[in-house]
Amino acid sequence: MKTLFPHPILSLMLLGLWLLLVNSISPGQILLGTLLAWLIPLYTARFWTAQIHIRRPLLLLKLTGTVLVDILIANIAVARLIVGPRARIQPGFIRMPLRVKGNVSVSLLANIITLTPGTLSASLSPDRSELIIHALQGEDSAAIITEIRERYEQPLLDALEQT
Repeated sequence: MKTLFPHPILSLMLLGLWLLLVNSISPGQILLGTLLAWLIPLYTARFWTAQIHIRRPLLLLKLTGTVLVDILIANIAVARLIVGPRARIQPGFIRMPLRVKGNVSVSLLANIITLTPGTLSASLSPDRSELIIHALQGEDSAAIITEIRERYEQPLLDALEQT
């Protein structure tokens, strides 16, 4: 069964993403999305060097909800910053020491940070111990790091286990 469905969670995510992109839940789109969600992981399985074991799937679902809400709130905050006086924008780069170690966990954290308006994962240090983040409001780097740790990094640490 593992060879037929090498990454079932990825397949479900791809199906959901496909249906969101085509903005339709017609039988034809569901069938095409299901076919793509099965074939893409099947043909890319040999490139996946690590298996992901989800220890706490509900926590991962909660993290997804947190990220979606944060994206909405951050969009409003960034719009206010851009429309408002320019003097309020104080961009800066922040070096955040990483506690997550696996490729998938680091990638997920970097993508979450980039998806949230106002922050951007600019680079990963060569030794993979720090993430360099650009923040639109970077004057309080300690507060930004604390928020990222509490809202995103800790749930990733608790929910995922890479082997």
